[in-house]
Amino acid sequence: MPLTVPPPSVTVVLDPGDDVIHTHTALAAHHLPSGRITLHPGPGTTSETGLAHDLLAALGKPPLLPGRFPGGRQPAWEAATSWTAALPVTRLTVLRAHRLTARRVMRLLQLQALTGIQLTLVCHRPHLPAALHQALRTADYSVTADFEAARRHYYGTPIAEPPPADEPAGPASRWLTLPALERLVSYDSPRPCSVPCMPPPIAWRHRPPPVPLTTHTAQRVAHRLHAATAHPRLAAAVAAALFTGASLQQLATARPRDYDDAAATLALHDRARYTDGCAAYPVPDWAGVFLRAAACFTRLGSGEDQELLAAPGDRGHLLRMAETTRLRPPQPPAARRQGPAGRVEWDWGERQEAERYEAMPTSRVRSSRR
Repeated sequence: MPLTVPPPSVTVVLDPGDDVIHTHTALAAHHLPSGRITLHPGPGTTSETGLAHDLLAALGKPPLLPGRFPGGRQPAWEAATSWTAALPVTRLTVLRAHRLTARRVMRLLQLQALTGIQLTLVCHRPHLPAALHQALRTADYSVTADFEAARRHYYGTPIAEPPPADEPAGPASRWLTLPALERLVSYDSPRPCSVPCMPPPIAWRHRPPPVPLTTHTAQRVAHRLHAATAHPRLAAAVAAALFTGASLQQLATARPRDYDDAAATLALHDRARYTDGCAAYPVPDWAGVFLRAAACFTRLGSGEDQELLAAPGDRGHLLRMAETTRLRPPQPPAARRQGPAGRVEWDWGERQEAERYEAMPTSRVRSSRR
């Protein structure tokens, strides 16, 4: 029995006549839930960052990442690679590949090597241009000019699927009020462990666990987070806050090694026991994609010692992103608001807790401090 040789992971489709049927078929096959992405690079630019922005848009993400980054360089390729690896993407078709510079093609080849996707480059010319030929010199690739073969094996079958009725393409306008976000701006100050730590499962001795999101609410939250930001760490921080009920300071103690994808757990640290001590939290299915993207993003950028989730310095960006997705904690009644109407008061839960503590009799306060 002959050995089956796997096809190359990179394919060049030649479209000698620049036939519109190639473009229409490839664009119609774009369907993220099925794992197929079609990228149509924006005209008039040769920058590598611009191509990463186009890829983020194809993945359903806003192209810009909020925050400040070392050297002023926005990590757009790291974000695009992370989402490609975390989402169920198996195929990437790139149109107008004959216009790509060699450096842009190399970026796509690096993306393929890191994620394992099937990469199809559509060259609307009878022959490979010099830049594309140069970039492919070290790649294992195949070439076809057969449209039917390209349609069946590389572009994919078009799928017409309308968006869900309750969630439009962008973030919904109705607020989702989620009690698990009440401690996001808590005043506690845990620190990451300086030595390797293997925390036990969370026991919830000091506070009640957050109420798990219903399937419908989890789908709405995930949809909004995907549509609102391309920043994996910010999206993962909000997701983690919803299943841990933790503050931003405690979320910032997690490092990439603290997320176990196989066991579906996230470890947060608190050696001084401000809250629950060091503990491992179960990660619900809906949140796993955000943690996987954040882990990949952090490893591609700063490595294992960088925060897995948003850092305390990202607080402003994190809260703005949550408000963009229309997610908030319970709000005070109108008579007790401290800000203008319409502004989210993130510290209302903390203020209530402080008021209850101040109202406790002196004897009970002393007892609680022991």
